[in-house]
Amino acid sequence: MKVLQDLKYGLRVLRKSPGFSIVAVLVLGLGIGANTAIFSVVNAVLLRPLPFPEADRLVHVWHTPPQKAFPGITRFSVSTANFIDWQQQNHVFDGMAIFSRAQVNLTAGDKPEFVGATTVSTSFFSVLGEKPILGRTFVEGEDQIGHDHEVVLAHDFWQSRFGGDRGIVGRQIAINNEPYTVIGVMGPGMSYPSRNPKLWLPLAWTPKERVNRGEHHSIVVARLKPGVDIKKAQAEMTAISERLAQQYPEDDKDWGAKVVSLREDLVGDVRPALLVLLGAVAFVLLIACANVANLLLARALARSREIAVRSALGASRAQLVQQLLIETVVLAVFGGLLGLLIGKLGTGLIAKFIAQQLSQPMQVALDGTVLVFTFAVSVLAGLIAGLAPAWKLSKTNVNETLKQGGRSGDTGGNRTRAALVVCEVALSLMLLAGAGLMVRSLWNLRGASPGFDASNLLTMSLPVPQNRYKSAEEEINFWNQALTRIRALPGVQEVGAADDLPLQGGSHQPIAIEGRPAQALSEQPEVDVRIISPGYLPAMRIPVVRGRNFNDSDTLGRQNVILISQAMAKRFWPNEDPIGKRLTLSFFPGVVREIVGVTGDVKLDGLDQTEANSALYTPMAQLAMPEHADWRSFGLNLVVRTSAEPEAATAAVTNTIRQLDSQLAITDVMSMDHLIEESISPQRLNMLLLATFAGLALVLAAMGIYSVLSYAVRRRVREIGIRMALGAQISDVLRLVIYEGMKPAVVGLVIGVAGALALGRVLAKLVFGVKTTDPATFAAVSAILAAVAFCATVVPAWRATRVDPMRTLRDE
Repeated sequence: MKVLQDLKYGLRVLRKSPGFSIVAVLVLGLGIGANTAIFSVVNAVLLRPLPFPEADRLVHVWHTPPQKAFPGITRFSVSTANFIDWQQQNHVFDGMAIFSRAQVNLTAGDKPEFVGATTVSTSFFSVLGEKPILGRTFVEGEDQIGHDHEVVLAHDFWQSRFGGDRGIVGRQIAINNEPYTVIGVMGPGMSYPSRNPKLWLPLAWTPKERVNRGEHHSIVVARLKPGVDIKKAQAEMTAISERLAQQYPEDDKDWGAKVVSLREDLVGDVRPALLVLLGAVAFVLLIACANVANLLLARALARSREIAVRSALGASRAQLVQQLLIETVVLAVFGGLLGLLIGKLGTGLIAKFIAQQLSQPMQVALDGTVLVFTFAVSVLAGLIAGLAPAWKLSKTNVNETLKQGGRSGDTGGNRTRAALVVCEVALSLMLLAGAGLMVRSLWNLRGASPGFDASNLLTMSLPVPQNRYKSAEEEINFWNQALTRIRALPGVQEVGAADDLPLQGGSHQPIAIEGRPAQALSEQPEVDVRIISPGYLPAMRIPVVRGRNFNDSDTLGRQNVILISQAMAKRFWPNEDPIGKRLTLSFFPGVVREIVGVTGDVKLDGLDQTEANSALYTPMAQLAMPEHADWRSFGLNLVVRTSAEPEAATAAVTNTIRQLDSQLAITDVMSMDHLIEESISPQRLNMLLLATFAGLALVLAAMGIYSVLSYAVRRRVREIGIRMALGAQISDVLRLVIYEGMKPAVVGLVIGVAGALALGRVLAKLVFGVKTTDPATFAAVSAILAAVAFCATVVPAWRATRVDPMRTLRDE
């Protein structure tokens, strides 16, 4: 009952001071809104269960490769034969499934559409616990060659491509120019393993593929048995891997297994950034609380007589503190309501950008968990903001206050207000330092050389269905014709093709160097392998620093040749000329390839690479060699260098390809500059968010300094008037007020720098090309914050000079 009375009284008090209430609610709303927005994303990505039955039992099982061959790599895709052994020998999983990503040409309709597909083992859907809304999923036997022409459609693809036709089950559709029977449609929540799946096909292995341990192309998902944890599963998978290493030393020596929760794998890349942002908004909220606490202390003088009267009438100190805390909690709850609106707007923007970094769609919304979080944060913010003012006010000297009529006696406490300013400045500097490091990191990424010239470069992907051409020679002939015709187009300077473009990763293969001791496949070093046409390097402007480039004579029947990067040359022939050296790609044993040139280094995996790739290039035309007996149609990416804006050549290039083969789909048409921008979008998002929160913190800190000084000037009108009457100059008054404002700001700067240095390790994995203790960044943000603090003192200082000394003397 007492709490209800205090609540009603608190509302009346706040209504009497609308200006103060509005400012306090706005400040708290900004801090709470920022926390609500980020927590909504954290809740969706890190806390909310995955949309699978008993999702906490789902895991990925990876290979761990030999560190001698794969230094620094801790997770690797899985080979077919090892998966079969894992499946048969384990006792910790209710089920295991394996899958690979693929691209298929869907030729139903008036034009071809190249879509992402997933080839899966028949246990895939049962392991996930997913059931179709129409038809069925795969059954045993449909993973056999000749019996694998069934397809399960994703819900959204079924809706968009087939109009949600419920009669689709049992119908045939053309995939890669072959008939496939639709056997089922999954529900809208099934979006594994990609964010926007289209269809699933049965994974059918040839007898040769079933015993292959050397090629790692697949991912394994498994469901733990009830009562089995990851630690126990890891122990068993380690034991199985050790047995396989002894049984198949040529392929499996030093290869292990790693069991990782499915959630950790799906969100692991964004977890550090989200936690950093969550910490940043917590700092913003603390700054907002300190700001409101200072506003409350500034009101303390006006309420000192009220508090004294309440004390004189018998109110205990605990009752006074309770009353004052209830008032601040009420303010914070209203701030929380405003924060929900701000959070809703911010959540949509953040979710839009963060989705690009996730392999799974996450439903980011202000659900019940977020509402509870916002309410809890609001109450906590109210308590934090109100505790110091309530404690100070409750210590009012009753007799002195009543005797002086509340006109004097600083019940707020100068030292308390200064301490709050110190906290605001320190927290602001820590946020600014983080934002500054992220800005420097993005700047470094933009300035990093990828190893090629991205200007005026058009790229596009031409994935070719597996059975589109009858032989490798026929497909290579298509590519040669396409490159020749595109090169002849107006405005085209160079054109080339490659299986994988830089910054996007690609194939890795072990090698055996001629003349060196033979090694087991498991111990052979791996290098990045790329298939290119002779025109690729000139089009990308990747230099050949030694030897020669590929030419039209590097074809069937000629010496198998390769190019290597400078990093590969330095790695394997540090003090020798690699030209003329010979090696074998271990997936094609017996086929010796000769090095004819050394190229410049290219960043194949991302601009943030710190070490150059050991890269090996093979000529496209030699894919028709006998070692490719298991040849399947491949697809390449075109790179077209133009004399003008690359987008202007898009229509001419695509029309040329259509004239040669109208059934080929053309995807991912973009400039290389755009591709580079896409590759650094996660870093750009992190920088923008952290900079936004740091900017908000800077504004709040400036408001805090301004409010404290404004209050101090009002409190010292009499003192300043007397000083001026006794001869103090305007410059003396300015110096006095600015010094008072800058003193806690400077202390805050020093503490903030120390805090930023201590927290630098948190950002270590998010920055590139800059140390987390970078002196230039710390100096720059300190100067910015000091300048803002100085500006915040100018207006109160100027007001102090407007004091009329004669009026002050008359009042005395």
